[in-house]
Order: sequence, then C-alpha cells, then structure tokens
Amino acid sequence: MLLAMRDDEEMGRITLAQVAQQAGVSISTVSKVLNGRQDVAPPTRVKVERLLETHAYRRTTRSAREAPLIEIVFHELESIWAMELIRGVENVAKAHNAGVVLTESGTRHSPSPDWMEAMLQRRPLGVVLVFSALPSEVKQQLRARSIPFVIIDPAGDPDPDVPSVGSANWNGGLAATRHLIECGHRRIGIITGPEDMLCSRARLDGYRSAMTMAGLEVDPGLILFGDFHVEGGYDRATEMLSRPQRPTAIFAGSDLQALGVLEAARVHGLRVPHDLSVVGYDDVSIARWASPALTTVHQPLRQMAEEAAQMLMRLRAQEPVSTRLELATSLVVRKSTAPPPPEG
Repeated sequence: MLLAMRDDEEMGRITLAQVAQQAGVSISTVSKVLNGRQDVAPPTRVKVERLLETHAYRRTTRSAREAPLIEIVFHELESIWAMELIRGVENVAKAHNAGVVLTESGTRHSPSPDWMEAMLQRRPLGVVLVFSALPSEVKQQLRARSIPFVIIDPAGDPDPDVPSVGSANWNGGLAATRHLIECGHRRIGIITGPEDMLCSRARLDGYRSAMTMAGLEVDPGLILFGDFHVEGGYDRATEMLSRPQRPTAIFAGSDLQALGVLEAARVHGLRVPHDLSVVGYDDVSIARWASPALTTVHQPLRQMAEEAAQMLMRLRAQEPVSTRLELATSLVVRKSTAPPPPEG
C-alpha cells in the first residue's frame, strides 16, 4: 500500500476564517488548535482538526516559519541503539541541509500533550517516532498541520495508514535459535523485550518456530520477558540460571540484555561459551568488544533510520511511500556460542 500527502491544489485552498466559520468557532480558537494549545475543549479541537485535515489546510507563510529540522522522538535516550538511529537520520538531514532535534517523550509508547505543543512551536520538517503506537488524535493533529511522520519499529501491529520501518524480527529470532540448535543445544532459554512490543513478540515467535521445526519441546519456564536493558538481562538470567534444570544456552532480545546474561553467568561460576552459550540481538558496537565477543543478530538500525527519514522527505515532496518497509536481519557468529558441555 502506498501513501502520499495530499496536494493543496487537489483539495482546494481554504482560509483560516472559513475553517472557523464551518466549525462555528472564533478565528482565535482555530489558531490555538493549529498551535497545539491545550486551552481548547477536546470536542472543539477534534471538530477543528477534522476540518483542517479534510481541507488540507496549510498556512501560506509556513515555509518561512518552518524550522529546517527533523525531529526524532524516543521514549528513552539512554541506549546504545538510539545513537545508531540518530546517526541514520542525521545522514539524511545533512543531505537536505537540515538539522536534527531529539525529544524524549517520557511516556511508554505515545507522545505526551506537552510534546505536541512544543513540537508545533518548533514546526519541524517532519517527525520520526521510535517504538510508538500513535493514538488517532495525535495522527489527526499532525495531519491537520501537514507535518509528515514515520514510525521506526511500531510498538504494536503496523497501522495500515501510517508509514513505518522495521526489520525482520521473526527471521532474526529463528536464525539465532537455529544456530544454537545446530551447535547441539536442546535446553534453550529466551529473554525477550517487553511483552506489549511487536518486535519482542516477533523474536519470540521466531524462537518458538525454530524449536518446533527441530522437534524440541518449548519449556514455558525458559521464556522470560525483559526490558532490553543490562539490568533486566542480568535479573532474568539469574532467575533462569537458578532453576534446577538450567538452560545450556540463552537467546537475549538485545545486546544489552546479553551483557547482563554474561554477568549473571560469571556470578554463577559459568564460563561462556564452555558452560553457557549466549546470543544477543542488534549487533551494536559494544557487542564485538564484550568478553567473549558476542554472537548476535545484526539489525540494520542506521539503515532503518535513514529509510524513515527519506520517507519523510518523500512525503514532504508529495511522493508516494510504502506503508511498511521491513529490512533484513543476519546472524553474526563470534565467540559466545559453542556446543553444550557433556552431560554428567
């Protein structure tokens, strides 16, 4: 499916006064809605935004006031993979003589009303959101102001009317687990990300598929959800390694989680990979410098961000874009995986 921003000439120009007249409100109220002000009653805001979107209203002076910026919205910035995404967007921004502004939304998956108001004051060229699930009212507010937006790794199932970029997470989970099976492992644990995130569930489904295709039993006790961070990986691995029948291998849903698994193994007196094999996910720069160097699934984070930013620029040029772009993942074998220790 292809999407494109609507052309003003196709929809016909409409003035701010005409929008106000059709909505039955004052011009100042329409102006407040356009600027993201919060002192407008929700029903009034919805009515005005629908009219703005229907008529593809644009300020005639917008280009003069618009900031040459691409805005990236994270729910948290304290992550190595965030830097890869930032670099990808920066590469495209530089090619278009634009800068990048970073925003931490402070909420789990959806930007806060405070962010919306501040963003509308900045008037960026477009917005890239990471791990988001946009409520309909946020999409409507952005579209009513002709601000294009793209989501990297949507939190839930990709919305058919929202452009998004992701990676082949199911394939990644499958490849990681198959590698461990081919090494000879049969008791394989998985520590994935938050249960409500699409990428976490897809990696888990890939793990389950690999186990099932190999005729191996999936032990529910060896499936744990985490938070993609080192501490969470350590805590979940500690729980898993304390079981009477511990796994001989653990597939972690991120490289940061895998670092936590390596530390938990050390605390338990286990040598990696002699006593426990570990596979990560993302292939961030620190993975190759871990001890031992981490076998992981390469996720093309920088390319994902570049594609998202290029989608924004195509939308601004009113060119069609795909609603969903999924990039390939690949297994990178290093030193943290090996055959399991002999039984007994």
